[in-house]
Amino acid sequence: MESEDDFDMHDANESGEDDFYSGRDDDAGAIPTYDDSDADDADYEFIDNDSDDSVDYVSHSHQQNYTILSEVDIRQRQEDDITRISTVLSISKVEAGILLRYYSWNVSKVHDEWFADEEKVRRSVGLLEKPVVPFPDGEMICGICFETYPYDLLHAAACGHPFCNSCWSGYISTAISDGPGCLMLRCPDPSCVAAVGQDMINALASDEDREKYSRYFIRSYVEDNRKTKWCPAPGCDYAVDFIFGSGNYDVTCRCSYSFCWNCTEEAHRPVDCDTVARWILKNSAESENMNWILANSKPCPKCKRPIEKNHGCMHMTCTPPCRFEFCW
Repeated sequence: MESEDDFDMHDANESGEDDFYSGRDDDAGAIPTYDDSDADDADYEFIDNDSDDSVDYVSHSHQQNYTILSEVDIRQRQEDDITRISTVLSISKVEAGILLRYYSWNVSKVHDEWFADEEKVRRSVGLLEKPVVPFPDGEMICGICFETYPYDLLHAAACGHPFCNSCWSGYISTAISDGPGCLMLRCPDPSCVAAVGQDMINALASDEDREKYSRYFIRSYVEDNRKTKWCPAPGCDYAVDFIFGSGNYDVTCRCSYSFCWNCTEEAHRPVDCDTVARWILKNSAESENMNWILANSKPCPKCKRPIEKNHGCMHMTCTPPCRFEFCW
């Protein structure tokens, strides 16, 4: 098993992975020193590029630049980020969740924007410091169905605009059915920009809608975060959190699928992503051409060259130099 010193020693090699994949060895003439008294610290002081063990070691060290995340891991990270923002900015967890979703779960950006201009952030995100209208103590007319309801059957976002529970449920259900945009839901009042938090979703949405909202909420952490992507393997629910800077994008998920984090195609190192993209495009175009040829032509019985029948006559003559004649 490699020790931490082993990893540090390998990381200190400035030629790194580029030398390994390009075949360069700037220190080829150097004679490695070995101290029998400190054998454990010298296991990887010299890496032989022709050794299978060195390949295994380099690959193992590169695995440190990403983390595989399960759904439980994602939820825990979301909760940690929400708690951190709530504590630092002295706001509720519901408001912290709205902020993080608005800024694509970028904690640093939330801090920077908030402390640069808190009022601007509140207006943009829809976090009101005080209600626009006072919430009624008695009966009130719902602004959607225009029926009169007692205050205990009414709900309002931070703005204070009251709507009956039934209309809220319908409004939330429609938004969730429309897709992930429900995560940035605003007050039903056309003139209001107040954000609708997850607390109101939990209180007013049906069980099915709450489950859908929860799925969108989890997926937003991966799909809105530039450092995180889903594993592209069919049926895989793991995500990959990547650490930039190593230059190696090869990732192996817990499902055993290996892919390039940069382009999400199958792992292709040392070939660059642009070359792979061109190759895939070329193969795709050739595949479509072949499908068309198979569907719209017949091979010449003599030379096997594909022939298209583009007129009504059944008499076919192959092109030179074959010139074979046959009935379609």
